Amino acid sequence: MQRNKQVAMGRKKFNMDPKKGIQFLIENDLLKDTCEDIAQFLYKGEGLNKTAIGDYLGERDEFNIQVLHAFVELHEFTDLNLVQALRQFLWSFRLPGEAQKIDRMMEAFAQRYCQCNTGVFQSTDTCYVLSFAIIMLNTSLHNPNVKDKPTVERFIAMNRGINDGGDLPEELLRNLYESIKNEPFKIPEDDGNDLTHTFFNPDREGWLLKLGGGRVKTWKRRWFILTDNCLYYFEYTTDKEPRGIIPLENLSIREVEDSKKPNCFELYIPDNKDQVIKACKTEADGRVVEGNHTVYRISAPTPEEKDEWIKSIRAAISRDPFYEMLAARKKKVSSTKRH
Repeated sequence: MQRNKQVAMGRKKFNMDPKKGIQFLIENDLLKDTCEDIAQFLYKGEGLNKTAIGDYLGERDEFNIQVLHAFVELHEFTDLNLVQALRQFLWSFRLPGEAQKIDRMMEAFAQRYCQCNTGVFQSTDTCYVLSFAIIMLNTSLHNPNVKDKPTVERFIAMNRGINDGGDLPEELLRNLYESIKNEPFKIPEDDGNDLTHTFFNPDREGWLLKLGGGRVKTWKRRWFILTDNCLYYFEYTTDKEPRGIIPLENLSIREVEDSKKPNCFELYIPDNKDQVIKACKTEADGRVVEGNHTVYRISAPTPEEKDEWIKSIRAAISRDPFYEMLAARKKKVSSTKRH
């Protein structure tokens, strides 16, 4: 009885603070201080909050990383296709929202999958990149906020060249696509702070100055709202309709010096000097016209607000925290072939 009480107490403590919970269980001889024993405890997961499991496994501490690898070793992925393996893996804890943590977990997953299924992929990097492509596909197909649903052709095109510079079999990609289309991932319900929700927070709102795109360039004060990968601006906070909409897809953002205004930043199309940014605005007479900006220059009231806006917009542009990391990994995989 006493032991059961203490175990229940340890689980409660774990759900509130994973490190302290584990410490309590070890101190009371309910858990051995080995990564294998702790991994087993997390893998069974009885009475444990899956967000807390994810937080513990994602920690950068050397010991936690060993626990993560022992935890992944407990998963048996032999003869499962990648979607089946991901379903099992992503149900055993909740992915945290932090890029570095996700990176470590998916790295460990890819290694384990390749170990259980030799010869399916040229490298663990390929498996890692494709796993992310599947998770993103799951979000795109099943999140109501994503209007533009990717087709199987687009999914195949997206994953060209990721198998050490070569292409994966089309049939494999079609099967993975169909599997996700027919049944979304079951993600442990919790606090909404995981990667499937990170994309869609209304991020920021506030007054900023925007430089007009007409022949005479004037600064106008506008109320900006950043949500769903778009920057909307209004003349007044009470306006029902925005004066302009700037979709952030394929744009970049940078700080700029401006002799007339402090705290400036700019939205622009990378690698393209004179291309007009896809955007629309409402004229005074109510007509909706295409914007004519090749860059949008914006000034924030304070240096702090400028930094916050840049950070929020950058996060909205890359749509997910590990976008850059994934791009780097993709580059690595597709360049292997060429060397």
